[in-house]
Amino acid sequence: MALVSMVELLDKAQKGKYAVGAFNCNNMEIVQAIVAAAEAEKAPVIIQASQGAIKYAGIEYITTLTKLAAEKASVPIALHLDHGTSFAQVMQCARHGFSSVMIDGSKHPLEDNIALTNKVIEAVRHLGISVEAELGKIGGTEDDITVSEREALFTDPEEAEYFVQKTQVDALAIAIGTAHGQYKGTPKLDFDRLTQIRERVSTPLVLHGSSGVPEDALREAISRGVCKVNIDTNIREAFVFAARQALEGNPKEIDPRKMLGPAREAATKIIQEKIRIFGSVGKA
Repeated sequence: MALVSMVELLDKAQKGKYAVGAFNCNNMEIVQAIVAAAEAEKAPVIIQASQGAIKYAGIEYITTLTKLAAEKASVPIALHLDHGTSFAQVMQCARHGFSSVMIDGSKHPLEDNIALTNKVIEAVRHLGISVEAELGKIGGTEDDITVSEREALFTDPEEAEYFVQKTQVDALAIAIGTAHGQYKGTPKLDFDRLTQIRERVSTPLVLHGSSGVPEDALREAISRGVCKVNIDTNIREAFVFAARQALEGNPKEIDPRKMLGPAREAATKIIQEKIRIFGSVGKA
């Protein structure tokens, strides 16, 4: 089937009280792994490409691979720009056929974030492209900040309500204690804050930096209203570990398929595990 809009998937997830997995891709094997996992679990799925992935693989390769995968798949698939930071990048993705984009204006003052988000919505919504925005700051796991400083970066429930009223954005990424990259310890999510945001905002909520978040915490976040969960680092870990094992098992191997094949299988397995945690099995 053709690519679908992310908002279509999230509206169903919100009503069904489950989450759709949004998995980052960097190459052909990971695109294949995401789709294979979704097919195996009969689940809707979002394939994401970050600015880094687009720079590495090329936007034409990303879109062509994903469109081909979607056409051959029996499950609904959205292609989403993850953490777009400029209007120009968003428009580039729109021109190349992305069905969803994220404009991340979270580093800007609130009113500037609203203005940038509305500019994107005005430009792409009439094309059937859904828009995700971010409020609060989701840092990296290496950030050296105190607890009080960390909480100051969290999404304010009142600001979330105001932001959604002013933008009518399709999905809102919130900061409640997750971080991008590999965690050194166990992340502690602010579930009370999430509940307060959910009470004020009916827009689908997104949890970034979810690799390394314990299964029970993910399930709790979903039960409190999160309906899109982003996963990247766990896929990279599984992919690279399997490729490294294959190479270490036969250091003289020169066939890349002997390394990338097992890596693809490992990625598929971890994605299937996440889909089951998110509760989207059989929701295609």
